[in-house]
Amino acid sequence: MMRKLITSFILAYISLVIIFPTNSKPSSVAAVAFPIGNETDRLALIAFKDRITQDPLNLIISWNASIHFCNWQGVSCSNRHPGRVTVLNLHGNKLTGSLPPHLGNLSFLRVINLNNNSFQGMIPQELGRLSRLKFLNLSRNTFQGEIPTNLSYCSDIQVITLSYNNLVGKIPEELNSLSTNKLKYFSVRANELTGNIPLWLGNASSLLCLSMADNYFQGSIPSELRRLLNLVEFQISGNNLSGEVPPSIYNFSSLLVLGVSDNQFYGKIPQDIGFTLPNLLGLYVGRNQFTGHLPVSLSNASRLDEFDFASCSFTGTMLTNLGSLKDLLRLTVAGNQLETDEAEGFSFLTSLTNCSNLKYLDIGVNSFKGELPASIANFSTNLQELNVRFNQISGSIPEGITNLIGLTRLDISGNSFTGEIPEGIGKLERLGYLLLYNNRISGSVPEIIGNITKLQRLYLYTNYLSGNIPPSLENCKQLQVLHLFSNNLTGFIPKEVVSLSSTLSFMLGQNSLSGPLPVEVGNMINLIELDVSNNRLSGEIPSTLSKCIMLESLNLGDNFLGGRIPPALSTLKNLHFLDLSRNNLSGQIQAYLQNFTFLQYLNLSYNNLDGELPQEGVFRNMSAFSIVGNRKLCGGIKSLGLSSCKQKRGTSLALKIAIPVAISCLVLLAFLSIEFSKQSKSDECK
Repeated sequence: MMRKLITSFILAYISLVIIFPTNSKPSSVAAVAFPIGNETDRLALIAFKDRITQDPLNLIISWNASIHFCNWQGVSCSNRHPGRVTVLNLHGNKLTGSLPPHLGNLSFLRVINLNNNSFQGMIPQELGRLSRLKFLNLSRNTFQGEIPTNLSYCSDIQVITLSYNNLVGKIPEELNSLSTNKLKYFSVRANELTGNIPLWLGNASSLLCLSMADNYFQGSIPSELRRLLNLVEFQISGNNLSGEVPPSIYNFSSLLVLGVSDNQFYGKIPQDIGFTLPNLLGLYVGRNQFTGHLPVSLSNASRLDEFDFASCSFTGTMLTNLGSLKDLLRLTVAGNQLETDEAEGFSFLTSLTNCSNLKYLDIGVNSFKGELPASIANFSTNLQELNVRFNQISGSIPEGITNLIGLTRLDISGNSFTGEIPEGIGKLERLGYLLLYNNRISGSVPEIIGNITKLQRLYLYTNYLSGNIPPSLENCKQLQVLHLFSNNLTGFIPKEVVSLSSTLSFMLGQNSLSGPLPVEVGNMINLIELDVSNNRLSGEIPSTLSKCIMLESLNLGDNFLGGRIPPALSTLKNLHFLDLSRNNLSGQIQAYLQNFTFLQYLNLSYNNLDGELPQEGVFRNMSAFSIVGNRKLCGGIKSLGLSSCKQKRGTSLALKIAIPVAISCLVLLAFLSIEFSKQSKSDECK
C-alpha cells in the first residue's frame, strides 16, 4: 500500500515539474490565437484516433473538426509554439486500441501518459524520434513485444514506466545512452522480461525510482548500482535473482522502499539496517534464503510501515521493541525458525499492541511455544488479520480475542490449543476466514457462529469437537468452504446447511453423523467437492445430487447407504473422483459411469452390486477403479478375472424370443379351437 503511494507521489512530482517547469505558466489554449495549425500534428492525432477500437467513455469520439485539436480532451499544446502538441494525457479512460507510428511525428511532444487503459500490440520504434520527450507512462496496458531500442534517442527523457504489460526480452543495451542524462524514474515491473540487471543503470545517478519487480531477471545485483545514492525506491522482488545483496544497498540513506523479496538471495541482513536506512517505510526481504537474527535496530526506522521477513531461515527470538513503530501496518515473519524467549515469552505480542494502526500480523509457521497472553485483547480494532498458524502454541483460545471486532481473518490452526471455542466468537462479524483446524479443541460448534454472516471459509477439522452441526450456519450466505471432518460430531446433517448455494467445498467425513443425506443437497449448485465419508448415514443416495453439475469429487464411502446408484447422477460429467465404497448399495453399476471422461478414480467396493461390469472409460484401467467385495458382478475387462456374462445374456435372449412365440401359438390354437367348435355346431344344425 505504502509503496504504491510513494510511486504515485514520485510520478506526480516529476510530471508536475515536466509539464509545468519553473518560471513557466500552464498554457491556456483557449486564449491562444491559433494559426491554421500544424498539419503534421493534427494528422498524427487523427492516426491515433483511428487506432482506437473501444472508447466507452466517449472521449476520443469528441475529437472532431469543430474543435481545434489543441482543445481536444487529453491534448495540450505549447504557448511558445502554437499548434504544436506537447502533452498527450489519456490515462485511465478505458481505451482499447494500438499505437500508430505517426506518434513519432509529434516532434514537440514532452509527455505521453496512457497509463491504465487497454492498449495492446507493439510499442512503436518511432517514439525514438521524440527528442523532446521527458515523460513516458504506458503502464497497466497489454503491450507486447520488446522494449523499443530507439527510445535511446529520447535524450531528455526523465520518466520511463512500462509496468504491468506483457513485454518480453531483455532491457535493450542501447538504452545505455539514457544513463548519463537526468533519468529519474525507470519502472518495468510486472512484465515477462529476462536477462540480467543492466550494468549501465549504475550510471543513472539521478534515479529516484528503480522498479524491476515481478519479471524473470536472473544473475546478481550489479555492484555498479552502489552509485545510485539518490534512490527513494528500489524494487527487484519476484525475479530469479541470486547471490548476496551488495552491502552498499543498505547504505542508501534516502531509501523509503527496499524490496528484494521472492528471489534466491542469501546471506544476512545487517544488524544496523535501522540506522543506515532510518527513513524506511517498506522493507521486503521475504521468500529468500536469508539467515541470521532479525535486526534489533529496526525499531530505529520509526516510520516503518510494512515489514516482510517471511519464508526465509531466520533464527533466534522475535524482536520485543517493535511497539515503538507507531505507523506499522503490516508485519510478517511467517515461515522461519523463530522461537520464544524463555523469559520473555510472548511479550513481543504485548509490545505490538501499542501499534494502533497495525492491520496485518503474521507470525505463523515458526517454533513459538507457550500460551497466548491475555494482552492480545489489547490489539486495536484496526487489526484485520491475525495469523499464528503452525507453531507450538498451547492452552485455550484467549477469550479476549473476541474483542478484536475488526478481524477479517483469524488463523490459529496447526497448534495445540485446547478447551472450547469462545462463545464470544460471534462478535467477530467481519470475519471472512476462521481457521482453527489441527488443534485439540473440544466442545461443540457454537451456534453463535451463524452470526458471522460474512463468513466465507470455516475450517474446524481435525479437532475433538462433538455435538450437532448448528443449523444457524444457514445464515452464512457467503460460505464457500465448510470443513468439519475428523471430529466427533453426531446427529443429522441439517438440511438448512446443505441448502447454501454459495458452497464450493463441503467436507464432513470421519465423524459419527447419522440419518440421510438431505435431499436439499441439490441446492448446492456450485459444489465442487462433497465428502461425508466415514459416518453412519443411511437411506438412499439423493437423486437431487444431479443438480450439482460442477462436482469434481464425491465421497460417500463407509456409511450405511442403500438402494441403487441413481440413474439421475448421469449429469455429473465433471467428476474426477467418486467413492461409494463400503455401503449397502445394490443393483447394477450404471453404464453412464464409463462415459465420464474426467473420472480418474472410482471406488465401488464392498457393496451388493450385481450384473455386468462396463468395460469402457475408467473401467479400462484396473488401477483406476475398485469393485472388490461385490460377488455378483460379471464381465468387465479380462484382467479382472470375473465370470462371463454371456450365458446369462443368451438365456435372457432365448426367453425374450420364446415367450412371444409361445403366446402367439396359444392364441392361434385358441382361435382354431373356437372356429372348429363353431363349424361342428353348424354341421349338427344341418
